[in-house]
Amino acid sequence: MNSFKFLFVILLSISITIALFPSLSSQELHLEGLDASYSRGKTSFLAPKQRYVATCDKYPTVCAAKGSRGPDCCKKQCVNVLNDRSNCGKCGNKCKYSEICCQGWCVNIYVNKKHCGKCNNVCKKGSSCSYGMCNYA
Repeated sequence: MNSFKFLFVILLSISITIALFPSLSSQELHLEGLDASYSRGKTSFLAPKQRYVATCDKYPTVCAAKGSRGPDCCKKQCVNVLNDRSNCGKCGNKCKYSEICCQGWCVNIYVNKKHCGKCNNVCKKGSSCSYGMCNYA
């Protein structure tokens, strides 16, 4: 019975925390279109704070910064077109479900001899790639 009470208290505290502190990423999505007239009263205590968001379509050097997801800009997001499945080789080029992006090419790592199991894993001459393994069975 004590463990049930403990579990109930933990779940209750987690749900209260989630309700009181929504994620910042969901707030940032809605803040781009807001203007200063959002607050209803005279104070702006509860009004969401305006944030400056530098997107790569206006400032391409953002993608070259340390911690960026990649050096290329696709649909206002920094990506690496050499290994991004949604932008493989160029913006908007999506790889199929069974493929991954290796050096800007969509390849099936389960049967490709040059990328067997992972990118740049070449099978020896005369061997085949099956199920992502060289010389399987």
